[in-house]
Amino acid sequence: MSETIKRPKRKNPILRTRSPTLPPDRRSRVALGLVRAAAQGKLELQRCAACGAVQYPPREACVRCLSDELEWTLMSGRGELVSETMLRHSQELFFRERVPWRLGLVRLAEGVSLVTHLDARCGPAPSAVKVEAALDRAGQAVLVAMPDGGDAALADEPKLRDMTSDPRFRKVLVTDAKSLVGQAVVRAVLEAGADLVWAGHCEPWKNPPGWNAIAELPKTALVPLDLTDTKSVNELAAEIGFKVDIVINTAEHHRTFGLFGRAGVETAKAEMETNCFGLLRLAQAFGPIMQARGADGDASAVAWVNLLSIYALSNFPQHATYSASMAAALSVSQALRAEMRVAGIRVINVFPGPIDDEWNQLLLPPKLAPSVLARAVVGALKGSVEDVYPGDIAQDWLARFRDNPKAMERELGR
Repeated sequence: MSETIKRPKRKNPILRTRSPTLPPDRRSRVALGLVRAAAQGKLELQRCAACGAVQYPPREACVRCLSDELEWTLMSGRGELVSETMLRHSQELFFRERVPWRLGLVRLAEGVSLVTHLDARCGPAPSAVKVEAALDRAGQAVLVAMPDGGDAALADEPKLRDMTSDPRFRKVLVTDAKSLVGQAVVRAVLEAGADLVWAGHCEPWKNPPGWNAIAELPKTALVPLDLTDTKSVNELAAEIGFKVDIVINTAEHHRTFGLFGRAGVETAKAEMETNCFGLLRLAQAFGPIMQARGADGDASAVAWVNLLSIYALSNFPQHATYSASMAAALSVSQALRAEMRVAGIRVINVFPGPIDDEWNQLLLPPKLAPSVLARAVVGALKGSVEDVYPGDIAQDWLARFRDNPKAMERELGR
């Protein structure tokens, strides 16, 4: 039976903070197709377009007919555990600190055999399992066999919890809790079991709707934070940075002008100040501290979530400068992911479609409710993903962007 996840003990301040160790992260270029799918929580394997064979591990050519017409195809994940073993010694530092480690050989319904990490709750072979593609602490795709037909989650298995960023028992900073989305995120992470949520706010005198209710929530602390002010960000980082396990950046500045909708660049500057430069200030202040805490035992820093927009993929001319600021924020976030990966800290980018708020009131449904977006954020933390596209609009834009970016540019410009 699996152990129960327990509240982590407070760190002994006398002990030195351990340096993070990461699992092996070398992958061939073709194997990164697994990572692309796993980053969205999907299991995809190569299928030969010529003979239909499914193969693993990824290769440049089909092992059956030598064709190079290989397509990454979504798998069901269902299969049978054929055999298992227990790893008790390893030359890799990451696994040496964590042995014994359970491994299994699974034969998928599609006919291919996989070597997987094996959840402790899986029964002995032969037994039905479901294989998931997850991202390990190095940000690379790994395969995990879970009990089939249950509601088992990676975060509930102590050996595999490192692959998730579950907010349970952790301390979370939500950078802007004044907005409807920020308030929904605060509530969602508290419901997920967070120990403490710092609710960031600037200009509290505006007293937005719902703010008083957030202030009265248990396990919530209000903290002044203005991402357009370097001093404000640095002061908060000096005060709480060494305690923060998860940062969720919900701050944004959004206006609905095209390029010719308003003279001057003041609106564009305001959007860039919050959406791009605000993220940069936040990264420079909190990033190094969290990076140093990447191996702080059970209470280590684990994740950084950026609330972006699907408009970051391709500019939506009706929201031209906002789209540009989100594209810039995406670029900063990719750099942040590279910096944080050395400490095993996951950077999750969330790309919602239009949110049901005042700045999208003229757009027709479907639009995302703030509560739905908040649940997507918590789901990403509990899972093992890097990129989240919540809602029908985001999924449609993503599919069109991958199919033909130039056609999408033309369609959005009409």
